[in-house]
Amino acid sequence: MEKIQVDILGLSTSPSSGGAYALILKEVNGNRRLPIIIGAFEAQSIALEMEGIKPPRPLTHDLMKNILESMGADLAEIMISELRDGTFYAKLSFDSQEIDARPSDAIALAVRFGAPIFVAEKVMEEAAFLPENEEQDTGGPEPIPGLKGKENKLTKMEALRAQLKDAVEREDYERAAQLRDEIRRIEQQH
Repeated sequence: MEKIQVDILGLSTSPSSGGAYALILKEVNGNRRLPIIIGAFEAQSIALEMEGIKPPRPLTHDLMKNILESMGADLAEIMISELRDGTFYAKLSFDSQEIDARPSDAIALAVRFGAPIFVAEKVMEEAAFLPENEEQDTGGPEPIPGLKGKENKLTKMEALRAQLKDAVEREDYERAAQLRDEIRRIEQQH
């Protein structure tokens, strides 16, 4: 089975899915994007790990990683292997065995283990898209409207990072994920 390596491009809310999130994967050596709708819990779990934010107690995916590591297992890779009736299927690959998983759980574990993420070519052919020209944003120093004095010297990125830190401290993870996505979008354009 031909497989394509992908990276996580971002997470965003999906208005059409009632509180679910769209996880966007981008092929490493190409431009195709693969959107996968995931639940809020899994989106939060992925976002926190990607941002390096450690909650005071382990989340479910942290617990799973701790259990697997304590048993000597190491996640080699994950593969989004199939798309059947509008549902994505994934596999976790350990030393010599594969375990079925939901893509959201597989990706949450992959980011914790630092394991590569792959998508079967047939899934990419069926569900991926090529993006249209994205809007350009310089992300360079620009005054933020409404800020006075010393704060007026913040760049857009500094302001976004400050808002992200505040959202995390308030445990508003949905807002934190949105801010993180905006920061990444700006960084990727440079």
